[in-house]
Amino acid sequence: MRIIVWNCNMAFRKKAALLLEYNPDIIVVPECENPAALKFPQGAKQPDSIAWHGDNPNKGLGVFSYNGYRVKLLRVHNADFKTILPLSVTLGEFKFTLFAVWANNPADKKNQYVGQVWKAIHHYEKLIKSKRTILAGDFNSNSIWDKPKRIGNHTDLVKVFDKKKITSVYHYHFEQKHGAEEHASFYLYRHADKPYHLDYCFASKDFMARLRHVEMGTHEKWCNYSDHPPLIVDFDL
Repeated sequence: MRIIVWNCNMAFRKKAALLLEYNPDIIVVPECENPAALKFPQGAKQPDSIAWHGDNPNKGLGVFSYNGYRVKLLRVHNADFKTILPLSVTLGEFKFTLFAVWANNPADKKNQYVGQVWKAIHHYEKLIKSKRTILAGDFNSNSIWDKPKRIGNHTDLVKVFDKKKITSVYHYHFEQKHGAEEHASFYLYRHADKPYHLDYCFASKDFMARLRHVEMGTHEKWCNYSDHPPLIVDFDL
């Protein structure tokens, strides 16, 4: 199973072909337009299913599935968390829970970014298990911005996941520490000298046991399309 996380910086309809070259099974796309506005180029592979949510029809969170995988937004979705979506993913009898994440809620000024994820993982605590669980997307957070006296920073988030035996595939694969990442997943103003790591795929222990490969796109290849390169994750299922 190949999962790709890519904040496309809007206009996904013009850029989808870039990801389809990688033959993904599931794509998590923050800053994606409403599917009603998506008109893929003629001949492009069509998704088997789509889930989308957002207040702005030009800039929401889209999830696309291919190769027989199906995604469906769960009824328990709490719209207060805007673009953090609990999804059922199925392939035949195989099933798991995917939380697609774009941590961005301007209406909640004190908890606009990582605070959204912190609230969501507690609200959905019973759904987030040590098996068959993946959380993937643009978390808009990193340990470098931790505020020690504030509960719910990025490090606190990682600690909660650790207790549930849920791990960042990037940090595991590349043997990195949070806050000291070798590869960037965001370049401020698309400038190569302003790198940050904001995008993640956290997976439960059963998926981690089947992790095969993790790849982060490069600034050189992707800066003309977005301020984020894609995160590509392969599991042997």
